[in-house]
Amino acid sequence: MTARGVLSLLPNIISLARLLAVPVTVYFILQGAFLPAFWLFVAAGISDALDGFLAKHLNAVSVIGEFLDPLADKALLVSVFIALGYLDQVAMWLVILIVFRDLMIIGGAILFQTLTQSLEVNPLYISKINTAAQIVLACTILAQLASGWEAVAVTMALTLFVGATTFLSGAAYVIKWGWMAILMEREK
Repeated sequence: MTARGVLSLLPNIISLARLLAVPVTVYFILQGAFLPAFWLFVAAGISDALDGFLAKHLNAVSVIGEFLDPLADKALLVSVFIALGYLDQVAMWLVILIVFRDLMIIGGAILFQTLTQSLEVNPLYISKINTAAQIVLACTILAQLASGWEAVAVTMALTLFVGATTFLSGAAYVIKWGWMAILMEREK
């Protein structure tokens, strides 16, 4: 394989590494090893930005990457929030909202692909804001647990912001896919 061929695989390898980091991160959290959990989570967040940057700049965007990247993001964030919720470090209502939204998006995507065979992975802007907010909240909580530092007001504000953007993102996908389904039915 040429050097160019290897470079074109790099974004997908990074996404796969992020996916494989999920159980290790959750293990660290559940064992109370918050400092390694924090740094692994930060590395995963950086890898998310890095794989997208490399895919665009190396002209290495692939179909597998379009699915693997968001799958790795969802697996990491949902797993970390479930683990933090289990330890009573995140409000249970927020954990439920995050899990429900992601299940709804994944279920909607599978249904849309099954019905149309034309799913394109294009996250909504509010969804990108939500993902960034979830990352910041998880990092903040892990940093507090690792250092003993407490910022109750910051954590509460971030929790409310994540809750609002999670709800709005989920609603936006329901509206988008509902509208697309209506248009498809009219074309029949």
